[in-house]
Amino acid sequence: MEKGKLYIVATPIGNLEDITFRAVEILKNVDVIGVEDTRHSAPLLKKYGISTPTISFYEYNEMKRSEEFLSQLKQGKNIAIISDAGTPTVSDPGYRLISEAAKLDIKIVPIPGASSVLTALVGSGFPTDRFIFEGFLPKKKGRQTRLEEWKNEQRTIIFFESPHRVEKTLEDCLEHLGDRELSIGREMTKMFEEFHRGRISELLEYFSNEKPRGEFVFVLKAEKKKKVKVNKYAKE
Repeated sequence: MEKGKLYIVATPIGNLEDITFRAVEILKNVDVIGVEDTRHSAPLLKKYGISTPTISFYEYNEMKRSEEFLSQLKQGKNIAIISDAGTPTVSDPGYRLISEAAKLDIKIVPIPGASSVLTALVGSGFPTDRFIFEGFLPKKKGRQTRLEEWKNEQRTIIFFESPHRVEKTLEDCLEHLGDRELSIGREMTKMFEEFHRGRISELLEYFSNEKPRGEFVFVLKAEKKKKVKVNKYAKE
């Protein structure tokens, strides 16, 4: 029996029109869709007339669902997984399923689409030729260590943050990294999309007076490496 295909489908990060024709067709034609939150995905599926059966696939049932999906894939069924926004597995469940499917030689088909990481990067005005994505900063353990690691990073740094930790993160960045240039994307692609750009101290002052709301992506400009002049005539 021929095995089914596992589709990793990117969905909009806010604006429901930011989905590809290919993604819609695949979601209409697979046997089942694994969704992070059935209620959250319902408006998107309804908008595009997608009536494919859905089943919850989130952090706390990922292991169990992965086993179920792998069994169905081995039986020849085609399955798609989507997250609440953007590409599955980027700070969302799906890694374990894809890893195991690869071991079983099941065909994995990534369907690209909207990305909050790249949207925030290109909207920042910072260098895009070299960058790293750091997910979420640790809440407590390992937080200081991570920030210290960024001190000498020569690439643009992108990371997520929740609204209730924005001020704390700005304070910590200022303390450990100095007053660097920063861009914060908020509610990107949505009605109230905003980009706040400036020094960390300036953004800290702004958000101290403006309650953070929505979803945030931080883009931190790399500190230019200082060139050390070498005196070739100096005696050893």
